[in-house]
Amino acid sequence: MKILLLVSSMHAGGAERVAATLSRGWVQHGHRVTLTPTFTGRGDLFYSLHPDVRLVWLADRLGRLARTPLRPLVKLWALRKLVREEQPDVIVSFLTNVNVMAIMATRGLGIPVIVCERTNPAVSTSASAGLQRLRRLLYPQASMVTVQAEGSIDAMKKLVPHMQRLAVVPNPLPPDLPQPQIRKAPESGRMRLVAMGRFVASKRFGLLITIFERLASRFPEWDLVIWGDGPLRPELQAMVRRVGLEDRVLLPGRTPNPWKELQEADLFVLTSEVEGFPNALIEAMALGLPCVTVDCPSGPREITCDGEVARLVPLYDEQALENALSELMSSPEARRELGHDGARSVRERFGLEEVLVHWDSLFSEVKAHRVNAS
Repeated sequence: MKILLLVSSMHAGGAERVAATLSRGWVQHGHRVTLTPTFTGRGDLFYSLHPDVRLVWLADRLGRLARTPLRPLVKLWALRKLVREEQPDVIVSFLTNVNVMAIMATRGLGIPVIVCERTNPAVSTSASAGLQRLRRLLYPQASMVTVQAEGSIDAMKKLVPHMQRLAVVPNPLPPDLPQPQIRKAPESGRMRLVAMGRFVASKRFGLLITIFERLASRFPEWDLVIWGDGPLRPELQAMVRRVGLEDRVLLPGRTPNPWKELQEADLFVLTSEVEGFPNALIEAMALGLPCVTVDCPSGPREITCDGEVARLVPLYDEQALENALSELMSSPEARRELGHDGARSVRERFGLEEVLVHWDSLFSEVKAHRVNAS
């Protein structure tokens, strides 16, 4: 099967990592895959691709026309030309803006288009009002619409009431993710509570610092490390200074080795107000790290099996979050048990081979629908 995979860019993001992982899995299963980032600024390739994945930058086909006022129309023309050249059996598209463009560019070509939402549309603010209107108008024309979690289905049906087909396909774990290891006691004697994400309001890292301040005196051997960066860095740094925890609340920036940092941690926490399907949580669990997460839309409830394989606390219950962290920070045995159960669970459900089975079913379904419609 010839698959054309469309993404916005191949920068260091969750959707980009999933695109690299899926394209690798598909070519290893014998499919021919062309990966096309559509961002007119092009950018760089952050994640390595399988050598058999063909990479085509749409920006390279635009040239000077990428800087004209007619750029949106030029992009549509260039993408439609690429589709005609490639003649794929199916197009898979990530992110709302790319999804809308894919449907418009392929109109009348008879090629199945599977569009993938990467956030919960009910609470995401990434789509402008105009883009939301286009999504409502165009998504019913897609061969299939996918979301990442069961918790996103009702929201998507409400926002786009006339969709023909809607499916849930979770993110796969990267195939090169290390196996879980028993965490050895650090030589320094310091224990690490770790969080990861962009420094924006929705991640609620300020709340996490406040809660850790209340725990710090009871757990003097623990430090809080928040990996990431973003516009709220100055505010978070000022907050750390204000509570006098400069030596114990660390904001080291982005890391090129997130798995290594997770392997060296003792406990992971997710405090986000909203997620699509949090890769950091799944990967932390898969590495055997005990996890605490708030029950935000969407993903954590499904990932944790309703709180059975990680601690799941109500979204806006600060005391419940503090209690869950306190319980695990005080009990090595509870941490070991939870880490073991979490790793086994997510690896069984979200391994690449398991997720590729979902995609094979979708490909068969859209192919059958295409045959019946012709």
